[in-house]
Amino acid sequence: MNQTTNSSVHRAEGEAVSTASPRDYFDLMKPRVMTLVVFTAFAGLIAAPTDVDPFLALISIISLAIGAGAAGALNMAYDADIDATMKRTQKRPVPRGAVSISNAYGMGLVASILSVLMMALAANYLAAGLLAFSIFFYAVIYTMILKRSTPQNIVIGGAAGAFPPMIGWVIATGEISLDAVILFMIIFLWTPPHSWALALYKSGDYAAANVPMMPVAKGAKSTRLQILLYSIVLVIFAGAPVLTGLGGLVYAATSLGGGALFLLLAVRIYKSRAGEAGSAEEGALYAVRAGDKAARDLFAFSIGYLTVLFAALIVEHAFGAYWAVPGVNG
Repeated sequence: MNQTTNSSVHRAEGEAVSTASPRDYFDLMKPRVMTLVVFTAFAGLIAAPTDVDPFLALISIISLAIGAGAAGALNMAYDADIDATMKRTQKRPVPRGAVSISNAYGMGLVASILSVLMMALAANYLAAGLLAFSIFFYAVIYTMILKRSTPQNIVIGGAAGAFPPMIGWVIATGEISLDAVILFMIIFLWTPPHSWALALYKSGDYAAANVPMMPVAKGAKSTRLQILLYSIVLVIFAGAPVLTGLGGLVYAATSLGGGALFLLLAVRIYKSRAGEAGSAEEGALYAVRAGDKAARDLFAFSIGYLTVLFAALIVEHAFGAYWAVPGVNG
């Protein structure tokens, strides 16, 4: 670790940091992740077969956003040493020294309590309980236990990111149904190929930080095979909403087309040598060596895939575009 990085971590551990701006605290909440969390939760709420008071629904979604941000802040506080080592995370507020570790913990804990209380008041106790558990799962089970100890970290830990659509469903219905579990499982199965694709072309970063991501622990070849296998299971399972009637023609077409492209990119990764050339020298998220392009492409596409999949549910259930699939749910 160089002198600049060391001084950043030292400043991050101090109590009298005065350089933080509102943007630094906003970045502490991982806004990119928060956006996807809110979007998938909104899809779950809209797809649920129960009407919800718009104002209470809005407060509930805001509560979920705050909870997601709280989990992100706690993650950044605990992972300050890792973030200071990895090139793509060195500019985060804590390793940069803009926000101290103690302040990041404080913000995360206060936001966690606030979000759960708001959810309990605006929605129901089950939704609030699921939100509390998802924050705990991400901040403690994944960040503090799994991430540094097992290459299965993202498989098990991915459950934390899979809760939002289920929470959205529970906000509306007050109960967990088969469809809510299906929405949870789609994101749960999506997380490994999405995360391992990134890990393939940023494996050098993870190795330097001693994080046993799959390419570091098991090698690039094994990771490419697992990406392909998980992608096959994901694409097949993504059709489940059509079988239960949750998804109609729009969803079916989106799932079929998006799934075909997802599998094509997964096969390209499997046939490539992604992850064997080392990670890119640059710290940017999409910086990539030529040999790792297949992994970068799947990582980028996977975000769009999940987005359009859940967008299809919103279109069908919020805009009256639901048409049953003949012979399946018609």
